[in-house]
Amino acid sequence: MTTVADNGVNVQALLEAREALKGAPEAAQFTWRASAKWQSGVHSTVKVQSFFGLGQEQSHKEQSVFEADHPEIFAAEDNGITPIEYLIVGLASCLTAGVASVAQNRGIQLHSVEATVEGAHDIRGILGADTDVRNGYNDIKVTFHIDADASKEDIEALVAQSQKRSAVFDALTNPTNVTVEVA
Repeated sequence: MTTVADNGVNVQALLEAREALKGAPEAAQFTWRASAKWQSGVHSTVKVQSFFGLGQEQSHKEQSVFEADHPEIFAAEDNGITPIEYLIVGLASCLTAGVASVAQNRGIQLHSVEATVEGAHDIRGILGADTDVRNGYNDIKVTFHIDADASKEDIEALVAQSQKRSAVFDALTNPTNVTVEVA
């Protein structure tokens, strides 16, 4: 008797979408959006609702609202996490989702997946205290703790495949063109 993994991922739908988009690359062009509105100090509210994909405007079921600020030790109000923390939130969630998807596709039952992400950041750069120090992270470390019906080698392969397919990992580790303009 073969045990079927149920990690809550509809792999069949993902595989069907992959096949359909092979013949319609224009439909695979997505534009994700976020809109930030300054509140006070260094606090902003960021909203995410609509995006473009499959050739037309789309919308999430609900608008998501995120608060971004800096901690009190930076003389701020600490109304939310820092923008640089949102970056590692994205990485942690993307890699974790990838592990679940790959495990489902490979028939591996997960019991728990936890990713801890730590970003080493020398803030002298953003403060302008040392122009030789970069503004962003120096290093990011992701550590997974995974309990699954699989060998250590199979679990390592899940993480490697998740990393290979992660949009956030790719954006962080490869140059991405970013244009900033004033309308």
